[in-house]
Amino acid sequence: MTAMRPHGDGGGLSPGLLLLMSVATGLAVAGNYFAQPLLDVIGRELAIGPSRAALLVTAAQGGYALGLILLVPLGDLMERRRLAVSLYAVTAVFLLVSATAPNGTVLLVSTALTALTSVGAQVVVPFAATLADPAERGRVVGTVMTGLMLGLLLARTASGALSELGGWRTVYWVNAALMVLMAVLLRTFLPRLGGDGGNRSYLGLLRSTVAMFRYEPLLRWRAGIAALSLASFSVLWTALTFLLVGSPYGWSESAVGLFGLVGAVGALTALVAGRLADRGLVQIVTGAGTVLLVASWAAISAGGRSLIWLLAGVIVLDLAHQAVLNSSQNVLYALRPEARNRINSAFMTSLFVGGAVGSALASVVWSTGGWTGVCVLGALLSAGTVVLWCLERVTTNRAAGRPSKTSVRIPTTTTGE
Repeated sequence: MTAMRPHGDGGGLSPGLLLLMSVATGLAVAGNYFAQPLLDVIGRELAIGPSRAALLVTAAQGGYALGLILLVPLGDLMERRRLAVSLYAVTAVFLLVSATAPNGTVLLVSTALTALTSVGAQVVVPFAATLADPAERGRVVGTVMTGLMLGLLLARTASGALSELGGWRTVYWVNAALMVLMAVLLRTFLPRLGGDGGNRSYLGLLRSTVAMFRYEPLLRWRAGIAALSLASFSVLWTALTFLLVGSPYGWSESAVGLFGLVGAVGALTALVAGRLADRGLVQIVTGAGTVLLVASWAAISAGGRSLIWLLAGVIVLDLAHQAVLNSSQNVLYALRPEARNRINSAFMTSLFVGGAVGSALASVVWSTGGWTGVCVLGALLSAGTVVLWCLERVTTNRAAGRPSKTSVRIPTTTTGE
């Protein structure tokens, strides 16, 4: 660990620390997705209906989005190791509340609070990007995001298995213990980074984060693309539980959780996408990802009656979503190194707002239109990513011919900003 340079870009980081950061991001976000394959069993035990049970997914997405806008920008103001460790420790506390929740209301609130502080993962991601050598930033970000997505997807598998062994509460007890362990390891091995804060106030930092949308056109386009992509992704994974526990599948909670292993195949795309970004192919990766998102829903629709088509569709959708997300991050992290946490905050907030909307829409559409309605919704959201990417390419190419009008940057040295 001593070989790393804790300040500025280009310091590099060891394979061991990169692995730790990848695992830490995965475990942080995992707590937001444990409930998805358990919605049916949680609903029965706490006496809440399917629509209210599905709100657990929405609460997790919404809480995460709120944490992204309120907490992640602090990485440009505070010492980042302290911020990350604090968020991991508090997340462990909220997971314990979920483990002992006596009713649906308490579980809903604790789920939202867990998601709020689990954005420690999004402090770690730009932390890794800052420590990385610029020539390898795509690979490093891809590796950390692979850890994050594996945590997101494998949480379903782990929660299904642990629920079968000791009930759904066991899932939260185990994750709380792991979050404590991650807090200790991050405190021990992460270098100190940042923390001078300059002349910025917290409110000024938040204003500066929101202002990023005004001054960075690429952020606007990429945030819209990613939001629609995660909305489509969330539509699938929210409705999938209801499909698999009903006819014609009739699976148990543990079997539903195993579907996370299928999604994990797609998550590995982040490594490939990161390497392609380092080779200058980031736009091709994005475009291909958006097209594959749309194509995946044809197979997913057929998956209402065919497991083979369902498996194929889930793999393609996860692969495409990862390609869109990772390529967008590589575009955005190159914009302004000194504001990387604020850019990440603005981007990820948009991303998870899209995810929350997708989850909420999925529960409503499932009740009224079943699997066919869900697939139409997912396909329309995916088609939106293609449209936005095409518009981004057109407007960016036009702007390239007017450099005097596209070089505005947010002032970062004045008080409060």
